[in-house]
Amino acid sequence: MAKRKGLFAEIARRPSHKPSRAVKQADKAPAVPGPTENPATNLIMADIAIRAGTYLARRGVEKGLLTGRYGKQTAHDIVKNRSLKQSLTSFVLASVATRSLPGAVLVGGGALAKTLLDRRKSRRRAKIEGDRKLLDQADKS
Repeated sequence: MAKRKGLFAEIARRPSHKPSRAVKQADKAPAVPGPTENPATNLIMADIAIRAGTYLARRGVEKGLLTGRYGKQTAHDIVKNRSLKQSLTSFVLASVATRSLPGAVLVGGGALAKTLLDRRKSRRRAKIEGDRKLLDQADKS
């Protein structure tokens, strides 16, 4: 019988009951790093930790940006009293921007358009309008 050569030679000789290479490699893998031996549980725990960390970092940055102009307590109240509509809008825009290049261009273009619109207004009127919105949000507590 002639020897098979080519791309399918290894596949043709492999019996169907043999375990795949992935299973063999999983058996030889070193211990899973993390608090449990279950990699799925470790992945969920890592995801929770990352999301909590980014949430805390975002709130800290927001308060830091507002503290210089409004003071520590007012900045805390502004961030704390954000409406559900504001939170959902920022979440959706961030999701769209991070999932695809066209989404990033769309969200970035919208942010640029808003910036240009705000710059067309007089500086004094833009500051008064922004202060009014944020102080109204802080007074809701």
